[in-house]
Amino acid sequence: MSPSGPLSADIKRHYTRANLAAVILTALANAGKDVNALTPEDLAPIDEFHVRGRKATLELARAAGLDASTRVLDIGSGLGGPSRCIAREFGCQVTGIDLTDEYCRVATMLAERTGLSQRVTYRQGDALDLPFPDAAFDVVWTQHVAMNIRDKAALYRGMSRVLKPGGALALYDVLAGPASPVLFPVPWARSPETSFLVTPDELCRLLEASGFTIESWEDTTVAATAWFANLASKVRDTGAPPLGLHLVLGPDFAVMTRTLRQNLEEGRVLLAQVVASRGREAPPPPS
Repeated sequence: MSPSGPLSADIKRHYTRANLAAVILTALANAGKDVNALTPEDLAPIDEFHVRGRKATLELARAAGLDASTRVLDIGSGLGGPSRCIAREFGCQVTGIDLTDEYCRVATMLAERTGLSQRVTYRQGDALDLPFPDAAFDVVWTQHVAMNIRDKAALYRGMSRVLKPGGALALYDVLAGPASPVLFPVPWARSPETSFLVTPDELCRLLEASGFTIESWEDTTVAATAWFANLASKVRDTGAPPLGLHLVLGPDFAVMTRTLRQNLEEGRVLLAQVVASRGREAPPPPS
């Protein structure tokens, strides 16, 4: 969600929705939630912008070994769902950064209403130009973000720079599968012009070139496909839920979701959960 230049404007347009805070609060109130004393569970249907939602967040957090001493940078933090989840469940301090101004404002508001503003903070910024000093974080965290970023070499070099030596990169991303092409629209892009997927082998090379050692790699494609099938079954039985990502991404989100499921089933995209450690030596400069 954080490319630079003209592409940045296209990505912002894809994700931005006017009056998003009011839309979300109204939907929560209509669902019987106390909007002045929200819980992360209240918000889970709308603030986890990735396949398998909160379950995937908790799996990645455990794989990364988060605890109360961990300082985390969440790149592409969206509405702040994962950051608030890990702050509450593991006690860590989280800084979120996202390209979309409106997301940062809504994330800050939701942190206040869930009583987590002392543990999480958000700021608008670019993943390719991180406004943080070297070695500032124990963990860099990112979920379903790199698909919108063309210059992945710069992305992972920046992540390595802000990590302490021995720190961890925890990522959960959509990758290019063995079949092609990817079908659109999908939740991260309405057309190929803003979608930049790499294969698992390419991701491995990019991480290693940025000074990372891969500690664990889980292909979660099968679990993701089953999750979509279960979701579709629930919608058939009970209809679309009143709280969901359609509030954020608009009425065509249902089409995006169906297309993503088709991409998964046909091997056009894969899902991977990866934890990699930053070496003690600084990564080499770009050639």
